[in-house]
Amino acid sequence: MPFELPDLPYAYDALGPYMSAETLEFHHDKHHAAYVTNGNKLLAGSGLEDKSLEEIVKESYGKNAGLFNNAGQHFNHIHFWKWMKPNGGGAMPGELEKAIVADLGSVEKFREEFLAAGAGQFGSGWAWLAVKDGKLSVMKTPNGENPLVHGATPLLGVDVWEHSYYIDYRNARPKYLEAFFDNLVNWDYVAELYSKA
Repeated sequence: MPFELPDLPYAYDALGPYMSAETLEFHHDKHHAAYVTNGNKLLAGSGLEDKSLEEIVKESYGKNAGLFNNAGQHFNHIHFWKWMKPNGGGAMPGELEKAIVADLGSVEKFREEFLAAGAGQFGSGWAWLAVKDGKLSVMKTPNGENPLVHGATPLLGVDVWEHSYYIDYRNARPKYLEAFFDNLVNWDYVAELYSKA
C-alpha cells in the first residue's frame, strides 16, 4: 500500500498562537511529505508492499532501518495531526480520565510524567501515552520509533524533533510541551483510540 500524505484536518493557522502556520507548513508540507516520498521509494522491492502501515512499521524494525524510519515517522505524523485541534486541551472524556487516574495516579501526575518524558528525550524523538499489557503508561522513544515496536498501542504522541517547535519556541522545548498538552490535545481522538485498544 503506497504511503500518502494526508491533508491537515484544520487550516494551517488554526492552531495559533500555540503552533504557527509557518511551523505546520514546514512540518506537514516538507517533513511529513519527505517521509512519504522516501518511504515509498524504500517500500518498493522490500517485500512489504501489500502490508498495512502498522505491519510495515513492526516488520521493518531492526531489519530495514531506512524503511522503518520513514514508515515509523509517517505513522506517527498521520496521528500527530489528529492528536491536535483548535481549542484543544482541557477536560478529557470520562472513560479516558478514569483510566488515567486508575493507572497513573491522577491527571496532574500523568501531565507531569508526559511533559518530563518529552523534555527528557535526548535529541529527536517522541513522548507517548500508550496501552501496554492492558494498562496505560507513559513512554518515550528516539527518532521515529513508536510504542508499536515495543508491544504497546499508542494513544497520544508528541513530536519533540526540533522542526516541531523551533520556529515558535526556539530551544524552549518544555514550553512547547506545555502548550501542546494544555491547549492543543484532541482528547476525543485519544479517547477513540483508547476505546479501540
